[in-house]
Amino acid sequence: MLDINYELYKVFYHVAKALSFSDAAEALFISQSAVSQSIKTLEKRLNHPLFIRSTKKVSLTKEGELLYKHIEPAINLISRGENQLSEDSESSGQLRIGASDTICRYYLVPFLKKFHKQFPDIHIKVSNGTSLQCARLLEKNEVDIIVTNSPNIAINNMMQIISVKDFKDVFIANTNAFPIENDKITLKELQLYPILMLEKRSTTSTFLHNLFLENSLDLVPSIELSSNDLLIDLAKIGLGVAFVPDFCIKDLDDLSIINIKENIPSRTLVAAYKKEIPLSKAGKYFIDSLTE
Repeated sequence: MLDINYELYKVFYHVAKALSFSDAAEALFISQSAVSQSIKTLEKRLNHPLFIRSTKKVSLTKEGELLYKHIEPAINLISRGENQLSEDSESSGQLRIGASDTICRYYLVPFLKKFHKQFPDIHIKVSNGTSLQCARLLEKNEVDIIVTNSPNIAINNMMQIISVKDFKDVFIANTNAFPIENDKITLKELQLYPILMLEKRSTTSTFLHNLFLENSLDLVPSIELSSNDLLIDLAKIGLGVAFVPDFCIKDLDDLSIINIKENIPSRTLVAAYKKEIPLSKAGKYFIDSLTE
C-alpha cells in the first residue's frame, strides 16, 4: 500500500472536480504553484499521469478518471464525518438534503422550517435535482438524506428506504380549452390531446411512459419540461393536458382533473440514506419528522 499524504488526494480532488488548477487553489486557499507541485508529486508516487494539461483547459486521463471515482466519495465521507463530530460536540454542523424542486417546494418546506427551529445552528444545504440525480448524489456521499419519488431505479440496496407519503399523479387541463372534465376517458382517447409532461430523465416521465406501454400505447408528448410549475402554468393557459403529482396542485383555478378509465397506480415519496453511514442526531430528527 502506498504511503501518500491525504492532502495530496485532497488537492487532486479539487482539481479534478473543477478541472482547473486556479479554481482548486482558490478553494484550498493555497497558491496555484503549490497545487501544481502537489499534483506532480502525486503523479510521481502513483507512477501515472492524472491530468492532460493544455493552455486552455485541464482534463483527466483515464487513470485520473479512475482515481477520481474512488477519491470523490472518500473525500465526501470524511467531510461528512467531520460535520457529524462538529454537530455532536457543539450542536452545530451541516445537514445535506437532496430533493427535486417540486418536492422541496410543495412538501419539504414546513419540515425544513420545523428542523431549523429545533436546530438553529445547523446549516441546511439542499441540493436540487431529479429523483434519479438525487439518488446518485447519495451514492457518491454528496448528500446525507434524499427525499425522492418511488419507484426510482437509481435507489440501490445499500440505501435505507423509509416510506413518507403516498400520492397520486393526475392529468389536469384548462376546462375552457379542453372541455373533457365530466366523462371518464381512456388513455387512448387522451392521446388525441397535447400532453405536457416532465422530461425523460425524471422518474415521473419513466412512470408515465411505462403506464402507456402497459396499455399497448405509445406516448408522444407535445411538451417536455424540467418543472412541474411550468407544466401547471402551461395547462392553465390551455396549451395541453399536464401530468403532475397531486400534492403540487394547491389551487386549480381554471384547471380540472381529467378522469381516466385506466387505473393509475399510486406512488410514494421516500426518504433514504446510506446504510453503512450512521445518521447524525439532526438527520434522525429530520427523518422522524417526515414520518410523524
